[in-house]
Amino acid sequence: MGILNANQLSLGYESMLIVEDLNLTIPQGEITVLIGSNGCGKSTILRSFARLLNPKQGSVYLNGEDIQKQPTKEVAKKLAILPQGPQAPEGLTVKELCFYGRHPHKGLFSKNTAEDDELVEWALEATGMTPYAERSLDALSGGQRQRAWIGMALAQGTDLLLLDEPTTYLDLAHQIEVLELLKHLNEEYGRTIVMVLHDLNQAARYANHLVSIRDGAVYQQGTPTQVFTEDMLRDVFGLECKIISDPVAGSPMCVPIGVNKLPPIKKVLPV
Repeated sequence: MGILNANQLSLGYESMLIVEDLNLTIPQGEITVLIGSNGCGKSTILRSFARLLNPKQGSVYLNGEDIQKQPTKEVAKKLAILPQGPQAPEGLTVKELCFYGRHPHKGLFSKNTAEDDELVEWALEATGMTPYAERSLDALSGGQRQRAWIGMALAQGTDLLLLDEPTTYLDLAHQIEVLELLKHLNEEYGRTIVMVLHDLNQAARYANHLVSIRDGAVYQQGTPTQVFTEDMLRDVFGLECKIISDPVAGSPMCVPIGVNKLPPIKKVLPV
């Protein structure tokens, strides 16, 4: 069992089925990245992992227990999710945002404790946002704002972070800034991170565990070297490419050649 497990999981919205009979294990202490074409079910899977979407069938297990049977507040103490394009009240400062992460640990009218203060200060330091603590979110750059939201998730005090496309709408420099921060949180603080990424080469570079999704099912999972192949990219994305070694990271890197129609799905067993 990993820190998160999907067992015969089927997900959808109203009468539309997006994910069917999914089995997936998220390893503890690693960065897991979900990749796949638009509409394949990546974000839907992430929402179910955070208990934001009830399964139509099957179960999600968090630390070995059915997540649907755990109290909401207890789930919030174990995992934090950062959705796409999060919104905050106008004028909210970075430090005030981080204190929002402490809500699962507090009563309705309870005041901030020394532990709350300590965790918020640590979250600001870990994300490099201490100099901006009193600054309004509206006054920050895109990369700084995303780091502030990650700070809020860290202040929640969980060992598990779920992020849905955390680099969306950021320029390349800010994308790398955010991904390097997540890598640092994983390596230095042992955080388990699960994220959806669109940039394939960034996914291969920053993932320890890579999961390719096609038509709501796991096509292949394993290390980037095992999964990030010309065959996978052809079958999952309809992309003809050459795989070379990233000259900086040594991870596999895709050089696109052209786009073809997606071939019929074929079953590939997890590595």
